[in-house]
Order: sequence, then C-alpha cells, then structure tokens
Amino acid sequence: MHDFEFAAPQTEAEAVALLAPERGRAEVLAGGTDLVPLLEKMVVAPSRVVSIAGIASLKMIRRDDERGELVLGAGVTLDELLKSDSLADYPAIRHAIEGINSPQLQAQGTLGGEICRRPMCWYYRSGHGLLADRGREVAAGDNRYHAILGNGGAAKFVHASRIAPALVALGASLRIIGPGPDEEKYVPAGDFFRTPRSDGDRENVLMPGELVSHIILPAVESATNATYEVRQSAGPDMPLAAAAASLEMLGPMVKSARVVLGQVAPVPWPSPEAAAAILGRPVDESTAEAAGAAAVSRATLLSGNAYKVQLAKTAVKRAILLAAGQDPGGF
Repeated sequence: MHDFEFAAPQTEAEAVALLAPERGRAEVLAGGTDLVPLLEKMVVAPSRVVSIAGIASLKMIRRDDERGELVLGAGVTLDELLKSDSLADYPAIRHAIEGINSPQLQAQGTLGGEICRRPMCWYYRSGHGLLADRGREVAAGDNRYHAILGNGGAAKFVHASRIAPALVALGASLRIIGPGPDEEKYVPAGDFFRTPRSDGDRENVLMPGELVSHIILPAVESATNATYEVRQSAGPDMPLAAAAASLEMLGPMVKSARVVLGQVAPVPWPSPEAAAAILGRPVDESTAEAAGAAAVSRATLLSGNAYKVQLAKTAVKRAILLAAGQDPGGF
C-alpha cells in the first residue's frame, strides 16, 4: 500500500477543502468496502484519503413533507437503510441492498459509496487500467462478465453499483457539493453515470474536488417499483444481470414505465424499448417477456458473454412482474 495522508473532516465544507484539484490525488473514504482493496493492491495511489465518516449531515434520513421527497445522506449505511422504514415506497432499493446478502458489507457499506463503486472488472482490479487495450476486446479474451450493451468503445466492464439502476428508474437526483465551499448542484441519477472514454475519466460526472452528499428520491405516489437480480449464488457475489422497473398503473394498464438494466453495460442502462413494450398494456407473463426481449434487442456480444442475453431478458421480465405485484418466479 502506498503512503498517504489521512484526513477526517467534520463538515461538508471541510471535506471539500481537503479534496485535491487534480483527479487521483485525493480519494474519498466512506465505508471502505471498495476503496481499501484498491489501496491495498495499489490500483489507486492517492496522496490523501479523506474520510467522510465523521460528517453528521451525511448520515441523515429525512422526509421532506412539503415536496414529498426522501432525502438520504451519502454516508448512511446500507444496514441503516434496511432497518429504517424509509424504503417502504422504494422496494427497488431495498431489493438491491438485500441482494448483497452480506451482513458485513451491509453494515459497513454506505449509500454514496455503493453508488460510486469502481468497476469489479478483473482487468481493472489487476492494475491494467480502466479500459480495454485501445478498443480491442479485453486482454486474454476473458470477457465472460463484461458488457453486452454500450460496449462499442474501449469500456467493456459493467457498472458495479447494484443500487444505481433503481435510482435511475425511480427518477432520483444527487446533490453534489464542491469544488468551492458553498458550491452545490443537483444532478438527475440518469445523468450522473457515464461511460469513460479515456483512462483519466471516471464512471460518473464527478469532477476533482466534488463529492456526492445526498440522494433525493421523489414521491412515488401511484408508482410501484422493484429490482430483480440474476445471481450465481445466494452469497455476496455480484449479479450476472439485473434490472429495476418503476411502473405507474392506471387500473390494470401501464400508464408510464422506466426500466433500467444493471450489470450489462458500463453504466446503468435505461431501456426505453422495454418500457415501450408494456406501455398501455396490462402486465402479465407475455408482456413482461416481450419487454425482456426488447431490452436486449441492441445487444452486442463479446466472445464469451452471449449467455448474458438470456439472463438480462429474465431480469427485466421478473423485475416488471415483481413491480406489478405478481409472482416473478425464480426465487
């Protein structure tokens, strides 16, 4: 592990002031479940690590009664979210957290840290860089767990966050502070994640000196939502494919829908094709299956990941059925 300075600010302004103006010189430490392994392997080697664990404002769970929004601090642990009643209207988030299925990761991991996780790609975690070698398929051809959507460039990995698809499907927004002490902005979750184009990019729009402080969930009103993951086992391993669905129903018919895939693209992948397949129709086995097929209609396969197409279809189908209050099967 590389030597670094450790800072423990107590306020948001102090944290922003400690973040470096150049990317990679300072890293944010929340629960440490992602950053610590990267530090140990020297995949990242910052000169300063800024712990946000002592910032009280980042640990809040608050309902905005006037706007109906739920405001979650980025430092709230996943376990705290599960134990609160705040996710009653947002089962898609609860499903994703429960899917992690590790008491240790749930107790230590934070909401903001989970959203900003770096790729689990072996190529990246072995120190070979974020992107495949100048647009070619991943070195050694081991692309079994890589993207089937949005993989036309050098980014072949899949996005690591298990909660991010639900946030995009729910229309959440993120409060970002910095780089100045009084600067803040609100970014829709769907605009926060991005596909890196160069090794200097990250998987989100955060610039040096910026920090996610809060996640804002809109009132769901008549909407219903769910996340479904296809996993190899019941343990904490990453899913092979996932989907989050948020539906607004008008009687038995779908009035509006958002469907977002996870673990199949370098970003959480919205699928307007899947949403269109169920719009104005009742949710049943047939319509949900059609949505699953539509979601992967633009898939581009690598040499070893064709199996992910069927898994993604299944994830979309079952997320939609679950969101509509029906038995998705497969449990």
